[in-house]
Amino acid sequence: MTVLLRRYALGEPLSCERVTHGLLNRGYALTTTRGRFFLKHHLDGDSPAIARQHRATARLAALGLPVVPPLADTAGSTVTVTGGRCFALHPWIDGRHRYGSQLTRAECGRLGELLGRVHTALERIMPPAPASAPGPGGTGPGDRLRLPGPRRPASPTSPPALASAEPADTYALIDELLARARRRPQRDAFDELAEHRLTERRALLRRHAHRRPRPGAEPAAGWVHGDFHPLNLLYRGAEPAAIVDWDRLSVQPRAEEAVRAAAIFFVRPRGPLALPKIRSYARGYRRASGADPAELAAAVHRVWWERLNDFWMLRWRYELRDPRADAQFPAAAALAVWWTEHYDAVRDAFTA
Repeated sequence: MTVLLRRYALGEPLSCERVTHGLLNRGYALTTTRGRFFLKHHLDGDSPAIARQHRATARLAALGLPVVPPLADTAGSTVTVTGGRCFALHPWIDGRHRYGSQLTRAECGRLGELLGRVHTALERIMPPAPASAPGPGGTGPGDRLRLPGPRRPASPTSPPALASAEPADTYALIDELLARARRRPQRDAFDELAEHRLTERRALLRRHAHRRPRPGAEPAAGWVHGDFHPLNLLYRGAEPAAIVDWDRLSVQPRAEEAVRAAAIFFVRPRGPLALPKIRSYARGYRRASGADPAELAAAVHRVWWERLNDFWMLRWRYELRDPRADAQFPAAAALAVWWTEHYDAVRDAFTA
């Protein structure tokens, strides 16, 4: 730690405490004789990609977006590699996370406007997006961990063709997860719920397999934050103070990020979405981004299909034996069912 701090000329360390939030990287609240900072340990260690993210945040901050670029060390670098590990140091931002249930309708509209501003600003500062974009963006961190299966993280500069989930692959995954859940030596209530939801989802998917999004129906692609949700947005009072964690900056269908974010911000504990708040949010996003209702309708359909076929939380539990995402599963699994039953109402909330 002392060696790292010398590279930043930030005095001597006084305390370093692990920040509990975050699934893919490690973060620390670092206090030194020169102040308080956020130290981020990038577990993937991809220095060029991290440097690209840092350049993007610096440019976004210059445009007035609530983004906090990392600090440069005495050599001018924002990426520090020591002991084979990759770190970045950021100013500490005092703020709190707010979920959709804590936002007024007007604040929901401003949240949508903020994401729309991010997308339009990224279009200004980043290289032109490739002619085709990566496949559907990950619904969670699972796609970053090289889990078994056909889906892999895509390079933002060399994307494959867009493709939606294939039902046959999902049926096979459901069978595999069911087998793993059923043979656990000490089953608990979570395993019972997982078995119920997997069986339910298989039947639901069979009824709706004909609605798989067709190639070419995806919304316009562009650079996106890639992981816009409540734990990556800090508020001071009623206003956003900082959008953090740009690790998944990439080229994706932009309107799909808007829909995915809403499905996290505005999901209720038992699965329903707060549609009146989504309506305000979506209007704000369309106003700031220029996206039209047809683009949002296409995004709603593709993200709905994505949710119907996605089980990253169960893959973490049963394939990686990592329970950190377990708490998110009940609401996410219920949402897939509720969204299917209220498909038209959800689409109208994003497009009206």
